[in-house]
Amino acid sequence: MKLDLNCDLGEGEAWERTRSLLRWITSASLACGGHAGDLASMRQAVRLARRQGVRIGAHPGAPDRAEFGRATLQLSPDELEFLLLQQVGTLERVARLEGVRLHHVKLHGALYHASESDEALARGYVQAARRWWPQCLLYVKAGGRVERLARRLAVRAWGEIFADRAYQDDGTLVPRGRPGAVLHDPARARQRVELYQERGELETESGRRIAVRARTICVHSDTPSAPELARAVSLALARRRG
Repeated sequence: MKLDLNCDLGEGEAWERTRSLLRWITSASLACGGHAGDLASMRQAVRLARRQGVRIGAHPGAPDRAEFGRATLQLSPDELEFLLLQQVGTLERVARLEGVRLHHVKLHGALYHASESDEALARGYVQAARRWWPQCLLYVKAGGRVERLARRLAVRAWGEIFADRAYQDDGTLVPRGRPGAVLHDPARARQRVELYQERGELETESGRRIAVRARTICVHSDTPSAPELARAVSLALARRRG
């Protein structure tokens, strides 16, 4: 199975960095006015991705820019749906004017984790996506609550793993505040991808291996070595396909 390589873009990074990342990825999740992004950045990111032949998705986040959408939050399913309509709906219109269709939706930061921990929020998210963007895939935690629910509700979803984040033994990500939570070494990212391709496993921070089924791999654009990580992962994927 051909694996997708995705990256969260249009989050205020330098445009040269955006261009560098677009050389290596196959899907871009674009910030759409919540944790980052505005109309100008959405237009520019869509145009750059289109020129590179990279698929475009929406990356809605909590509107707390001081915390980059990563602070713990509480919201109801109705509030989440309203947020999605504002952010995904805006990017969808911008993309349409540029002649591009949205490929997927991927929640950012606190929204991503909240939908995994709250059954009502997960259901509200999947139902909202099915109602408003039935043509779009959902990029979700591989093997997680949202993926299982999407399967039951006949919503297409791609399970996601992270090339630049450390995992705990229970399959959750190591909290960002802990040492070693973010991986910076391209060689380690390559090894992670190669292990997954060969065995369908991820190695945790303790050295344990856990089985997982994924369709897409993420590199965060704000990881300091993101372009080098994306290059290493892309080349590993290409070698496997070759």
